[in-house]
Amino acid sequence: MAGALFQRPGAGAGAASLGGAAAAGGVAPGFVRAVNRLAVRDWLALLRPGDYMALLLAAAVCVVSALALWQGGAPDKVVVRAGGQVFAEAGLSSARVIEVPGPLGVTRIEIEPGRARVASDPGPRQYCVRQGWLSRSGATAICAPNQVSLSLAGGASDYDSLNY
Repeated sequence: MAGALFQRPGAGAGAASLGGAAAAGGVAPGFVRAVNRLAVRDWLALLRPGDYMALLLAAAVCVVSALALWQGGAPDKVVVRAGGQVFAEAGLSSARVIEVPGPLGVTRIEIEPGRARVASDPGPRQYCVRQGWLSRSGATAICAPNQVSLSLAGGASDYDSLNY
């Protein structure tokens, strides 16, 4: 009786006796339930100790390569640009303050051993000031409204979305 509910118009008694399998495109309902029950624990039961070792080794290679390849060298100098021209180059070995004039006013750059930052800028949004201390080779802070930029150079640059 239940098979008759799923019977297509024009189908014979064979379709009704399959319990609606013919109406479902020839796939038995029991097969669909068995595929849906196939879960992660079923796949884990198929793995052997060598499979776990291979997965662990692959994960270890990914972690080690990420740590080794994506670390830049220590920077050794600061390059300050104003209006597209190099305004100053200074070493990162001693503390100092550089004041850079721009169209909106003076941008103040602080340098400490191993790091540098834009301490103040007359720009309206203060993105370069909020960027904080730069300490990795290739790091850059750009104060676009005042046309001033600060970048750390020396050593190997980090890999990022701009260099590949």
